[in-house]
Amino acid sequence: MGRDLSSIPGDNLMACPFFMPTRKSDRGSWQHVRRLPLGAGWEGHCTAPGNEGVVPELQQVVQGCNLGYASECPHLPAQRSWDAVRFCVARANPSAVFISYVCERSHLPGEHGTLEFRLADRQWVKRHSDERIQRMAQCYLDSWLVRTAQASDAACERPL
Repeated sequence: MGRDLSSIPGDNLMACPFFMPTRKSDRGSWQHVRRLPLGAGWEGHCTAPGNEGVVPELQQVVQGCNLGYASECPHLPAQRSWDAVRFCVARANPSAVFISYVCERSHLPGEHGTLEFRLADRQWVKRHSDERIQRMAQCYLDSWLVRTAQASDAACERPL
């Protein structure tokens, strides 16, 4: 049985730092997909040492990879810098989106910073040095951009 996401505030969820998301997934049994750490459910593969490229079973993706702090994951290395990664949009304007991230270990903040994405040419101005974290930031940004576009479209469709 997976975690019940209905009782967990969206900003308390984080992705596993060893998860490399590759495509959005609608195969999971997530109750509140938009509350997931990357803004949607994702499928992908493991990057944990000794398990690089392993594609986890759907249950592990749903209950662990997308949520972080997966202590029961057989691929989670004992020696690791982080247990989970958290993202949020710190600010956005017509030219750029700034994404804050926090890498956590034992529920405490470790590394943190802000990444910058320029909207005009769809390029990262400030990237994370770890490709896993950068890929998760891209997934989070993609989900956020879809949500904000949908919200904007809905606002435009409302009668005045």
